[in-house]
Amino acid sequence: MEIRAATIRQKGGPFRIENLTLDEPRPEEVLIRIVATGMCHTDMVARDQLYDVPLPIVLGHEGAGVVERVGSNVKKVAAGDHVVLTYMWCGHCRPCLQGDLTYCQNFYALNFGGAREDGSSSTRDAHGSLHDHFFGQSSFGTFALTHERNAIKVPREAPLELLGPLGCGIQTGAGAVMNALKVDPGASFAAFGGGAVGLSAVMAARVAGATTIIAVDVVPSRLELARELGATHTVNSRETDPVAAVRKISGGGVEYTLESSGRPEVLRQAIDALAIRGTCGIVGAPALGTEASFDVNGVMTTGKRIIGIIEGDSTPDLFIPTLVELYMQGRFPFDKLVKFYPFDRINEAAEDSEKGITIKPIIRLAL
Repeated sequence: MEIRAATIRQKGGPFRIENLTLDEPRPEEVLIRIVATGMCHTDMVARDQLYDVPLPIVLGHEGAGVVERVGSNVKKVAAGDHVVLTYMWCGHCRPCLQGDLTYCQNFYALNFGGAREDGSSSTRDAHGSLHDHFFGQSSFGTFALTHERNAIKVPREAPLELLGPLGCGIQTGAGAVMNALKVDPGASFAAFGGGAVGLSAVMAARVAGATTIIAVDVVPSRLELARELGATHTVNSRETDPVAAVRKISGGGVEYTLESSGRPEVLRQAIDALAIRGTCGIVGAPALGTEASFDVNGVMTTGKRIIGIIEGDSTPDLFIPTLVELYMQGRFPFDKLVKFYPFDRINEAAEDSEKGITIKPIIRLAL
């Protein structure tokens, strides 16, 4: 079938909207009419080749849409269902069988390899195949072909065009707090980075019952929004030492921190701001091979923990509907992070995101 999709054909872009051909679904696959898709920092990481993602490729990994057709073996969803698309996992490696889906042994290949698990692709132009299946979906297009595994059914009464970012960025921040760090009622928490992931973590910390919630960033408007979303305190790290500020606010350090900027120096701050036996979660994605340093004795003698977190340690079929329900109840207002763009302004959306003008762009592809 004919589709319109945004391709990346060279390092650094731009996104080019082209007419392409998409295969029909295989027995275990689902054809999705994309209504809207979030744009995430990871799309720019792939565009700029900070990760080894093959080109040319159709990116996009926060899709939301309506099931158009399903393969003969699909049982999870049916035509007409509303779905959010999320990351891909193999389902047969040891971590997957243990329920640790985000730590699938084949995670990198399935999400960044530009193809299905068997190496095939489903998108073509006049000259041959393109890479696709970015995060198992490649949702920067009018239609996407996914495995039934990473198509998550959501209620019809929820605003579908808003929900795409729940598949990655919002899920990552909220899940880091609720699933991985397990922030508990009365706890103290600091988010280092006030983008979509960090602010989602702030909202999740409020839902979890944390009583001290600190947002650290350099953009005053983001810090103001953090207050609106549940932060009890904010710190502008361009104007003050964030470690000293967090330690003063919390009376010696916070129990939990989350680093979402991908900057090694900020990670060091997030570790240093911890209380004794505190835990720092890492979700920021720098270039492959990036190294960071910390005071070994400062970690060892205080019992601090540093943990990596992928996709919020979430089981999407359970966690994404939970976030939708929290939003519908007014307890998780992630709509305050977003700005919508028409498909033909996708490069503007990317630029606004990189400049910090827009926290979470959402690209509209259909009404």
